[in-house]
Amino acid sequence: MTNKTKAGFVAILGMPNAGKSTFLNKVINSKLSIVTPKPQTTRKRLTGIYSTDEYQIVFYDNPGLLEPKYELHHSMKKYIEESLQDCDIITFFIDITKSDIEHNKLISDFFGTLKNIQSPKILVLNKIDLLSSPKFMLPIMSKFNELQIFDEIIPVSAVKGNSFSEVINTIVKYLPESPFYFDPADISDLSERFFVSEIIREIIFFSYHDEIPFSTEVVINEFKERKYGKWFISADIIVEKKSHKSIIIGENGNKLKLLGENARVAIEKHLGTQIYLELYVKLKENWRNDPQTLKNLGY
Repeated sequence: MTNKTKAGFVAILGMPNAGKSTFLNKVINSKLSIVTPKPQTTRKRLTGIYSTDEYQIVFYDNPGLLEPKYELHHSMKKYIEESLQDCDIITFFIDITKSDIEHNKLISDFFGTLKNIQSPKILVLNKIDLLSSPKFMLPIMSKFNELQIFDEIIPVSAVKGNSFSEVINTIVKYLPESPFYFDPADISDLSERFFVSEIIREIIFFSYHDEIPFSTEVVINEFKERKYGKWFISADIIVEKKSHKSIIIGENGNKLKLLGENARVAIEKHLGTQIYLELYVKLKENWRNDPQTLKNLGY
């Protein structure tokens, strides 16, 4: 490794469901970040590492912008604030199909913050594949360009992977010269326990509706790797209402059993080994508004 290598930290920011996590998964070519159609799926800052012989990009995938309603949301917002302080480059993702992007107060307020930050800023206009005609993209790009906030504006399709090379090449252009921060073989600095908890949480998002996914948290209690036989994993699903506990478990435990089966299959695919999974549902009333509980949960 020579001093001519480039390396830096890149914040991935934007509104919920703008394609931030999909982008990171496509770039890293691995499912680091869970993706669901529901907002606020990403709760914690996730690190993804993309390395070549010449450069290393350390991505910070952040929760989407939101108006805090719980202490949990304030904790999620802190990840965004920390990323703005820690990063060398900022990327901001916008779903170009949303009709309110020009008048969204969260976006306009955040753009006011970005104006005062000196780091290079790249606007990524995502989901261009869903536009009925490419001609609609040009006036949108022109309006964002008039704001004079972003150094680059790049239209992409995160799902199809179009223009990713342009985004990466643009990021590399602004990367500072630096030795690598991580081993080039690493794709994240987070533990397998974290990814397993996220997999279980993703299954909950797809298995339950309404408030249930947003009021649950997953805690890994035991994670035992074994040289022979199945690995053992035990996890608690935290809920904040007694009624939610009943919904998660289902009649005669049928919903929890199905959740466990689906989670086990997904975890085994991720780890590449067979596991024995135990799931328990525990009640912690109003945990989203309890600072001490949030601290214990890693927020």
